Amino acid sequence: MYILIYTIFSGLAILPLVLYLRNPYFIQDLRYTLTCIAIGFRLERVKRSKPFYSMLDSFLDKVKVHPNKQFILFEKSSYTYRDADRESNKIARALSQHAVLKEGDTVALLMGNEPTYVFVWLALAKLGCAAALLNHNLRSKSLMHCFSCCGAKVLLAASEFQGAVEEVLSSLTEHGVSVYLLGVEEEGNTEGLKTLSNNRVQQTSDKALDTQLRAKVTIKSPALYIYTSGTTGLPKAAVITQERLYIASNMQAIAGVTSDDIIYIYLPLYHTAGFVMGLTAAMERGSTIVLRRKFSASQFWDDCRKYNVTVIQYIGEIMRYLCNTPKKDNDRHHKVRLAFGNGIRADTWSEFLERFGDIRVCECYGATEGNIGFVNYIGKVGAIGREHFLHKAGFPYALIEYDTEREEPVRDSKGFCVKVPQGETGLLVAKISSRAPFSGYAQNQQQTDRKKLKDVFVKGDQYFNSGDLMRIDHEGFVYFMDRIGDTFRWKGENVATTEVSDHLIMVACIEEANVYGVKVPGHEGRIGMAALKLKENMDFDSKATYEHVRTSLPSYARPRFIRLQKSLDVTGTFKQMKTGH
Repeated sequence: MYILIYTIFSGLAILPLVLYLRNPYFIQDLRYTLTCIAIGFRLERVKRSKPFYSMLDSFLDKVKVHPNKQFILFEKSSYTYRDADRESNKIARALSQHAVLKEGDTVALLMGNEPTYVFVWLALAKLGCAAALLNHNLRSKSLMHCFSCCGAKVLLAASEFQGAVEEVLSSLTEHGVSVYLLGVEEEGNTEGLKTLSNNRVQQTSDKALDTQLRAKVTIKSPALYIYTSGTTGLPKAAVITQERLYIASNMQAIAGVTSDDIIYIYLPLYHTAGFVMGLTAAMERGSTIVLRRKFSASQFWDDCRKYNVTVIQYIGEIMRYLCNTPKKDNDRHHKVRLAFGNGIRADTWSEFLERFGDIRVCECYGATEGNIGFVNYIGKVGAIGREHFLHKAGFPYALIEYDTEREEPVRDSKGFCVKVPQGETGLLVAKISSRAPFSGYAQNQQQTDRKKLKDVFVKGDQYFNSGDLMRIDHEGFVYFMDRIGDTFRWKGENVATTEVSDHLIMVACIEEANVYGVKVPGHEGRIGMAALKLKENMDFDSKATYEHVRTSLPSYARPRFIRLQKSLDVTGTFKQMKTGH
């Protein structure tokens, strides 16, 4: 008996060691599993709730729980959860009266990062309306294109964008669109351009609105229209349903954000990263946000210290911009404990931690319109995520062989796609199902269909084509390799632009590199072009660049053309523009 008890206790004592040896990430995997299960249960409750429990209802619950808690810190102003609720009630009543909005309408927003943006969205949600988040940098044709995608009946624009609105005003009025300027003090004189003055809004009641105004909103109703970055071509309006909004807003929960955190949001609110991963995710957590009009590398850490920021977001090249700022003695004097986002290079990741201290970096992956995402909850430098059995069971995906010359997946003799072996690069595809739907693009069935792959592994199945090439190592870590549009073929070989860029920025004089393929008459495929930005006060060292490229890259991957630029074109979320396509 004693021997049996001793054996059992001995086994229990060495169990943690055995688990660790078999999986050194066991504790993190277990924590992630429990978090996902909790989120899954919450989502099921949301799906079954009657009436439907939206992200707005989640916000209103936070208002009840902590009405006086700071919700938005902006420049010299501060707004509590109760303040935001009351301000949005006023705006909702003013819009209902003057813009004659009703449940189911879509309203386009042309605004910069400011608290009113948040209040207006809450107001629209209270009226049962969807919001189309327009990129305020767009003008004329591009702006009209984005507006026509979403079928909006009303355009609400901040006064600072009056000029942009007037450029397309005649086209808008021809289509019966009502246009209102916000944040003005009195009526304007421009025909067809109405105003919703501050005085008019403040004269309305701040009492809660009748929930019947949004009674028909369901989990499948459109909540937002968010436009793809448009690194090539015109932007497309991705449909973000209430369900999708709720799922994506749980990203902060997975990353470990709590209601006690103060989150710094400087990314544009017209994009998924700023609005969903930042704003609505903070609402879901009940956190405080520090809102800034736009990113400033020089003011970044001063803001973090001023507002006691504990969580920061990043995207694209942000982290490298921060690493390139002049070093200061107080670089590590801050309260930031977590950074989450996507697009950080492995070398920048290491440099960031070495310079700014013990900050947990949680790299994520996901597309605005996609039905699949990954989270690197381990913190493995360079990885965008980690495979997990629970995730894969609920959201099936695979990496398949892709022919970059024909620009299509490789299929076997039976016509089905071929999975790549572990450790090799393949195209990420995710199964479209009721649990992982793909809502596509508004008013663009052709582009929606192009993102679907049919008969992938069995007859009749449908998968979302991510357009991204990935690799999964033997430990299950997922690595982003390149976009299929950013991979070109030369001399019969595939050239990954990201890999070539990574090598170029190792040359002492080069600060940024954007690589893409360009067509050359008389040759098949595309040849490499590298647009370079040099470091300050440095000249282009052609000899050093040549030697580095020659020794580090195979001949087919070496750029044949160099373009020196003062700055490289990026989107509003700091993604490089691939101008060579």
